[in-house]
Amino acid sequence: MTANASNENETRDAILDGSITLVQPRHGYRFSVEAILLGRFVRARSRSRVLELGAGCGVVSIMIASLYRPRAVVAIEIQPQLAAMIARNAAINGFESVLAICADLRRKKIASVETGSFDLVVANPPYRAAAAGRENPDHGRRLARGESTAKLEDFVAAARRYARRGGRVAFVFAARRGAELISAMRSNQLEPKRIRFVHPRIAMPASVMLIEARVGGGIEVAIEPPLILYERPGIYTAEARALLSSL
Repeated sequence: MTANASNENETRDAILDGSITLVQPRHGYRFSVEAILLGRFVRARSRSRVLELGAGCGVVSIMIASLYRPRAVVAIEIQPQLAAMIARNAAINGFESVLAICADLRRKKIASVETGSFDLVVANPPYRAAAAGRENPDHGRRLARGESTAKLEDFVAAARRYARRGGRVAFVFAARRGAELISAMRSNQLEPKRIRFVHPRIAMPASVMLIEARVGGGIEVAIEPPLILYERPGIYTAEARALLSSL
């Protein structure tokens, strides 16, 4: 991932060997490696309608548009500055199929977002539970990384609300809260079908989990091989490099 100065308030970053360019805030919430891993983990078809909840600057939506060329991608983001950046990033990368909507995902009705109409819903919810430790002083990061507004249950409920029967829902989330996420999914008729754990190093516990569930699916779940990010400090494994560096 490379960065070039755009103005004093934002940067222009290239990912996946420069195939995607993204504008994002210089300060405040910036997308992470986990968002890119989610973009790689999901699968979409050309006829799919895709929804991203809490989209930030739109990195996952733009990746899905680039990788799979689905017929429509809708990205919901509560922060106006970031929602505007999603629209800019869609234009920069030439994806007219990506629609940015500034809205609170907790609302039961959002204009242009029909319930039960999406084949795939994706999200990178806040990892930190409400009142868990010191709050981030930056407002944008606090909204994006902590449950100061929408909580995990809100993300899961919204995903269920907008996914069609038989549709899929994919999250990237903190592994330490994995049982909480699975419980919330199953309470909303979202049955886990694929799970992959991400480990910083081979001998370290998982830090992140990638999970895909199906609306009304059966109880069988595939636990995929673990993804190890680093061979040693600062050096990605071959698989991690492949996932992060090219389309």
